[in-house]
This record gives sequence, structure tokens and C-alpha cells, in this order.
Amino acid sequence: MDNQIKNIAILGSTGSIGTQTLDIIEEYPQKFRACVLTAGKNWELLAKQARKFLPEKVVIADQAAYPLLKDALSDLPIKVEQGPQAIADSTTLPEVDVVVTAMVGYSGLIPTVAAINAGKTIALANKETLVVAGEVITSMLKNSPSEIVPVDSEHSAIFQCLVGEKTSQARKILLTASGGPFRKLTKSQLENVTVANALNHPNWDMGAKVTIDSASMMNKGFEMIEAHWLFGCPADRIEVVVHPQSIVHSMVEFNDGSIKAQLGVPDMHLPIRYALGYPDRLTTDKPGLTLSQYANLTFEAPDYDKFPLLSYAFEAIRNGGNMPCILNAANERGVAAFLSGRIKFTDMPRIAYATMEKAPFISSPTLEDLIATNTEALAIADEWLSHNS
Repeated sequence: MDNQIKNIAILGSTGSIGTQTLDIIEEYPQKFRACVLTAGKNWELLAKQARKFLPEKVVIADQAAYPLLKDALSDLPIKVEQGPQAIADSTTLPEVDVVVTAMVGYSGLIPTVAAINAGKTIALANKETLVVAGEVITSMLKNSPSEIVPVDSEHSAIFQCLVGEKTSQARKILLTASGGPFRKLTKSQLENVTVANALNHPNWDMGAKVTIDSASMMNKGFEMIEAHWLFGCPADRIEVVVHPQSIVHSMVEFNDGSIKAQLGVPDMHLPIRYALGYPDRLTTDKPGLTLSQYANLTFEAPDYDKFPLLSYAFEAIRNGGNMPCILNAANERGVAAFLSGRIKFTDMPRIAYATMEKAPFISSPTLEDLIATNTEALAIADEWLSHNS
């Protein structure tokens, strides 16, 4: 890496990935600078971050929080803006070198599109972007100098396993999953799990939405779809493997039978550090993997019957078109309803199935079609909730 400081725009700086990205920027002040910080509603933490890192611009999506944020930063020469369009526009600033898309859910799509149109390097942590619009995004990347470096630990692992290899010689992707907190529960026991149970992930420190998706294994389904688009790998050559220790972050099997794996502690700082430093590996004094941590590694097949959302993800990518977008919208509504206590954990697959059954299918959607699909699928999911919660 040269000595030029990279200017980083963090979309979702107050979330789990965003705050950990700021940790990396603080660890390497000679290499990175926080240029833009954005958040959804948490204006207080955003203001604290702005005071510490002094970015050129901060943006809050929630318009009601805008005057509070603006007042909190009135004594600093920081531009303060509001709304989703301002977040998308912030990715196109000439001084921005890398855009970290750490927003959760569908909201990450339009800013990622803007960043690609502006030719930015994207450290992708928002898997829903490729779940919703994988074909559109990959087509855009062919006509842009933009490059995606994945931040999700599993996709970072696959990316690292493929460096120096011919992707055409990769036979299979082995996508590892912790199995979440309910791996050993029976299907009937899942009917009674609580929000607190679901938020208690055994290995990873993540935001509420991603933690619930991990508990339902929807997260792994989305990661499968993302891997399909990131690495050009058909879904039938992506195998989900439950690995409770979360030490092997994913593997690639090659056509000679060899398997490469990337191992590390279950800490998102590692893939974030790799993504920001790529193509260099940044030296750190943080503790690495010890023998005791990888002395006992186990692997097992996932239970698709107990976790049907995972099977719905495979069904969605097989159908293609706007079906993954429909599944994502239904899942967003389902997770929000579960977190608020409106539905049971086992209702989330039911709302997804009902929405996939009812929403109109489009085989070759444009970006505009996908935006409309998201709105329509949310409405169908809301209708289901009105009758079942």
C-alpha cells in the first residue's frame, strides 16, 4: 500500500460493523480517515463519533433527528445533512476512496448503486444489496471501475481463498454457519423461543437484525445468494456447513480435490481490516488464533426442515428474477414483527412463504422493478401480519 491516506465513507457508522470499522480507522490513523459518517436514527452516537473523528460530512436518515444532530455539531465545521438521498449522494464525493456499506437491509441498495456509478471501491457489508439486486449490481460493475471487497466474514474468507487462484477451477464453495443459538432445539421447541433467546448469539457480536437472521438461518441463506453473485458460483455448488466453533470462516474446494480454508477468531475486526487494507494485509498486535481454539473443529449438515428460511433462499435463487427481493422484504417485516413481540419466532418463515406465494414474479427485473417489488412485497407482508398477529 502507498502512503496516501484513504478517505472512508461509512454508511451505518453507529451499527455493529460501522463502530468496528471506526476501531480500524483509529488503529491505523496513518492509513485511513473517516470522511463521511451516516446513521439511521441514532443521532446521539453519530454526534459523538463526529466529534471524535471530525469527518467532512455526517448524514442522518431520520429527518426528525436532523435538527438535534445539527445543533449538537453546530460548533464544528462539519456538514450535516438529512434523508436517504443525502446518504446516497455522500458516496459520490470526489474525496471518498472507499465506501463501507454497513447499513442493514434494503436501505443499503440505492447508496451502493450510487457508489458504483461514481466508481468507488466498496467494502460490502450489506448483503441485502446483492440479495435484492444481484444481477443488476453485477451488470453495473462490468461497466464501472468500481470494485467490491466483501466484509462479511464468510465472503471475506472465500475471497481470500480465491486470491491467486483461477475461479474457473473452483468446484464448490463451503459456506460455514455457526448454527445460531437454537441449533440443538427441536422444531417444536422453536415455537416458544423468546426475543432474548434469539438475540443471545453464542459466538458473534452483531446488531439485532443480523442476530435474528442468524438464529433463523436466514442470514446464511442470504449469504449463499450473495456468494452466488460475488463469485459467479451456481447455487447448486454452494454447500452450507454448520460449524459451531466459528473458527473456519468458509472454504473453497478446487477441481483437484484440494480444499482451502480461512481460519481466524470470530471477530469482525479481522475481515474489516482485510477489506480496508486490501490488497495489503495490515500488521496488528491484536491476539490471533491459538491452538486451543482450533484443536476441536466440528462440521454438520444444516436442518432445512427446522430452519425453512434457509431452504426458501435456495428456492428464491433457483427461481431468480425478483424472488430474492420478495424474500428479503418479507423477512425484514418478519424480523421487525418478531423483535416487537407481534409474532412468534416460527412465524417468520410463514410470513416469508406467504409473501413469496402472493407477490407477482418478474423474471428479468430492472432496478425500478425491484424498487417496486420491495414496496409491494412489504405491503403483502403487512397484510399477512394484520391477519395473523
